[in-house]
Amino acid sequence: MSKYFVFIIVTVVLNAASQLLMKSGMSQVGQAEFSASRLVNLLMGAVTNPFIVLGLVTMTISMGTHLMSLSRFDVSFAFPFLSIAYVIVAAWGHFVMGETVNLTRMIGIGTIILGTVILARS
Repeated sequence: MSKYFVFIIVTVVLNAASQLLMKSGMSQVGQAEFSASRLVNLLMGAVTNPFIVLGLVTMTISMGTHLMSLSRFDVSFAFPFLSIAYVIVAAWGHFVMGETVNLTRMIGIGTIILGTVILARS
């Protein structure tokens, strides 16, 4: 495997971290609603929440490392690895945030892992 595969790994980890940071921030800010005043308050809370800001910065860095990946690998190889971020997020959501992962989600996660293993061997 190429020494540049680290770009893909870093992209996956940063992508997952950004989602988890933004979820933590939004849990503090509150839920979205379809009222103009509530939406403005929600957006103001979001742009000033440190978890959300850090999540957005992390996502931006992950986009940079993804560009580095794309400079070294075919997009049909590099891009599907981002699905591993879903596996990381689902596991963190379940074990750390107490979210429910039902059988359907477990089957989906298993399918993602299997597909990524097959892809990595190509």
